[in-house]
Parts: sequence; C-alpha cells; structure tokens
Amino acid sequence: MSMSTSWPNPARTPYTARDRALIGVEHARQARAHFETHRRYRPTPLHSLPALARAAGAGTVGVKDESGRLGLGSFKALGGAYAVHRLVQRGEADASTTFVCASAGNHGLSVAAGVREIGGTFVVYLGHDVPEPFADRLRALGAEVRRRGGDYDQSMFAAQQAADDNGWQLVSDSSWEGYTTVPLDIMRGYTVLFDELAEAPTHVFVQAGVGGLAAAAAAYTRDRWGERPAIVVVEPEGAPCLLESARAGEPVHVEGSPTTLGRLDCREPSLIAYELLSHLADAFVTITDAEAADAAARLAAEGVSVSPCGATGAAGLLALDAATRRALRLDSGARILLIGTEGPV
Repeated sequence: MSMSTSWPNPARTPYTARDRALIGVEHARQARAHFETHRRYRPTPLHSLPALARAAGAGTVGVKDESGRLGLGSFKALGGAYAVHRLVQRGEADASTTFVCASAGNHGLSVAAGVREIGGTFVVYLGHDVPEPFADRLRALGAEVRRRGGDYDQSMFAAQQAADDNGWQLVSDSSWEGYTTVPLDIMRGYTVLFDELAEAPTHVFVQAGVGGLAAAAAAYTRDRWGERPAIVVVEPEGAPCLLESARAGEPVHVEGSPTTLGRLDCREPSLIAYELLSHLADAFVTITDAEAADAAARLAAEGVSVSPCGATGAAGLLALDAATRRALRLDSGARILLIGTEGPV
C-alpha cells in the first residue's frame, strides 16, 4: 500500500554567503522591480485557512494563491518570462532569437509571454501526457507546440536536442553542469512571491518538481528571516528526486512510478536546486496522489481553488509523522506558509 514518507534532513547547515550569491533578497527586489513595470502585476493574496490549521495542529495556516499570477494561472509566470528579460538585458537574445523549452504546461506559458513581449519566436515541447488546454493556451500566445515523449524528461531531451541542432536559445527551469545562468534567473523570478509577504512564517511547506521553487523559497527565507523558519520540501511519492538525492548525498535519477501530479513528475533534480536544498531544507516529505487530491478539496472548502499539484504543500503538512512534527517544532504556535502554485487545471 502506498504511503507518505517524512525525512528530517541530517545535512542541514546554515545559509552562507555563497548561497546569497545565488539567491537572496536583493535578487528578489531586482526581479520585483522588473515586474512592477507590467500593467498586470499585482501581489497575489495570502488566504487564511483556519480549518486546515486546526486539522494540522498549527496556530495559523496561510496559502499564497498564485492562481491569478499575471493572468497566466501559476507562479511559473514569474520565472520563464523573467529569464527571457534577463537574456535580452544581457544582450544574449533579441527579437531575432528562436527560444525553445520543454514544459508540463505552466513554464511554457511564462516563456511564451516573455518571448511575445520582445516579438521573438518560440517553440515548446510537451510530453503526450500534458493536457491539450495547455497546448491551446501556448498557441494563443504565439508558440509553436511540438509533442514529444510520454513525460517531461523525454520532452526535455527533445528540447535540448532542438536547441543544439538549430542554435536556438534554451530556456529550461532545470539546471545541470554547464547550464546554470538561465535556470538561476528563473528561480530568482520565483522569489518575488515571497518578497510580497509582510510577516515571517515559522514553517514553509513547498512542493517540488525539479526543485526550483523550493530552493528559491529556502534561500530567500534564510536571507530575510534567518535560520528559524523550517523549510519542508514536498514531492509526489512517484517522483521523489530531491528526497532520494538528499539521502544519497548527490543528485540522482529516480525511476519512480506513475503519478497524477503531472507538473511535479520530475525524475532528476535541478543541480542548483539540489545544492541549495541539500543543506537548507529541514525535511523532505512525499505524499500520495490521493492525499494531494484530498488537500485540494480541503482548500476548496475554505474558498481557495487550486489543483492537486497546487495543494501538494498542504498535503505534506497533513502527512507529517509525529516524530518529524516534533523535530520541526510544529505546534499550536506555528505560522505555516503554503504555496498554492496553480489554479484548477
């Protein structure tokens, strides 16, 4: 029978100057200044979830609702578009550039929005498991959509190959040896959502695919609020690449198993994300598809509409075992932050 896993991180160490050079408050402020020039930019709301707080035995639970972000429906709107802006700003791309990426849906929409702003050309590779409405939205933004492979990893390989063969500019939200600048800009874009918060949480539960959002959350939180807030990374049990990498002490590829949490179905972590989370995360948690669906229903009952992927952090909060709760000091004084990463799909 499938079940959740909670794993406190024994390699947890303090935030460093090297971490700050990658992601910190100053990067968030620079990215926010860029987005504040957009007419559609508005800070997203933080909704209080008293029923979930009672169920979790916490003092308060708030969810940052990213479903309305820049009209694109997810936190990813802050990443790919910002990376395109930075490429143009550095003189590495312009309207004559063909951009390419792989996507499970939301990242592609963000890149497409950024490319559309500069009048460039964009090709996006989707796995055959990505819902057709995402493809339709991408085409509406001017993207050429190509279907390759059964999942994100296979479409990512196709995008890399197309970039190499054609001299196109790859905009990936994952990083690996020799490819870090663009994904780092994407992660810095994500930190805008945390910069919009007024008060410090005691615990941050954040979902992860390749780990970009989770690492952005961890590094920004440490720079602004110090070592006290606990960072808990939540993954599908079918794709626990960050948990298994942390256990192994190095990035690893996991075989995993099928999961309905499609935007989190990643089998290998982003290198930069792993390097940050391997020592900044306090715990890693896996949850089942059913637990994510139940968490989405709980949020809906409190007036917040997100997909099961968007509710994965809430599922992780509810799935914690007693020993991990004690280790994280999660009690009636806890102020929990969740990220509702996307609206209903």
